[in-house]
Amino acid sequence: MNIHEHQAKQILKKFGANVPEGIFGFTVDEVITKAKLSLKTNKFVLKAQIHAGGRGKAGGVKILNNIDELNKAAKELLGKTLVTHQTGPQGKEVKRLYVEESSNIEKEFYLSCLVDRASSKIAFISSEQGGIDIEEVARKSPDKIITTKVEVLEDISVSDCEKIIEIFKLKEEPKKQAIDLVKSIYKAFINTDASMIEINPLILTKEEKIVCLDAKMNFDDNALFKHPEIIKLRDLNEENSTEIEASKYDLAYIKLNGSIGCMVNGAGLAMATMDIIKLYGQEPANFLDVGGGASKEKVSAALKIILSDKNVKGILINIFGGIMRCDVLAQGVVDAAKEININVPLVVRLAGTNFKEGKKILDNSSLKLISAEDLDDAAKKIVDAIK
Repeated sequence: MNIHEHQAKQILKKFGANVPEGIFGFTVDEVITKAKLSLKTNKFVLKAQIHAGGRGKAGGVKILNNIDELNKAAKELLGKTLVTHQTGPQGKEVKRLYVEESSNIEKEFYLSCLVDRASSKIAFISSEQGGIDIEEVARKSPDKIITTKVEVLEDISVSDCEKIIEIFKLKEEPKKQAIDLVKSIYKAFINTDASMIEINPLILTKEEKIVCLDAKMNFDDNALFKHPEIIKLRDLNEENSTEIEASKYDLAYIKLNGSIGCMVNGAGLAMATMDIIKLYGQEPANFLDVGGGASKEKVSAALKIILSDKNVKGILINIFGGIMRCDVLAQGVVDAAKEININVPLVVRLAGTNFKEGKKILDNSSLKLISAEDLDDAAKKIVDAIK
């Protein structure tokens, strides 16, 4: 789960991080009123709040010299569709704005932490170059980035903090602040079950203050039941409506841009199914893992979700029955077909637990479907069918 910048900064502030004073609003009048009351500055930074990076390059971040300029810029930005390298060509509409006091920047850094699954540790990534694409820095100047992996404990040690910020080359006072910041980020990361915290840029001001000028936080969906206060921060406007519907049925669904809808059980098998569709010259319309213990209701919901995508020209169902029984899946497909009109080619490959029973259910239905012997056969048949 993602949250907005202003929300991430409030969480970090709660754990002791230094962030600029700021306000957010859903209307221009709300933003201007709050800015006049709460911000003690004549120079403002206006930021579009969308779940995507690259806002600055897309015109979503503006520095303004007075309240009149802020008013004008807010009117122009609110409701605008921003297209960045992370939004895709369709972009995202700006539905809320964030305004904060401007900072006197002396130097910009990069700092983030995330779960390193390979080592079961927390990896801190730090760079002396911030404010730009960290991927570009990694490609052109890998020596300017360091990764420090720390054990998952109640607190982070001072020695680990010093390793993390070493690349910043700070003087004594800012160095103390940076160590305190790393401690704050670590506490926030552990206590909120975050999967990533990114500060880009982290800045040193001309007044020698270490400040989080931007902030991004992602959270582990599986741990959200422990954090109702974070669930409240979810912005459904920033999420795909079909993916929201899928989450209601505990389906792992991600919409893609292809023409062949996929229903598979198991993430690995789903990835293999998508790969072989591409191998035969077509693109998958989605990633969809119905899980190991799906009910017929869940399978039915999955099929409806696939068919709600107008780009889908054919469907490939690829099930290897283990915990997931092929007869349960088959009944779910038949039940869904009774409610909706399946007017695209449907290729089904069943193997494993109760696959004979499942095949019998499908054969005895009135569905026009194509049976496949294995994954390769299934991919060939669905690609040929949509042609």
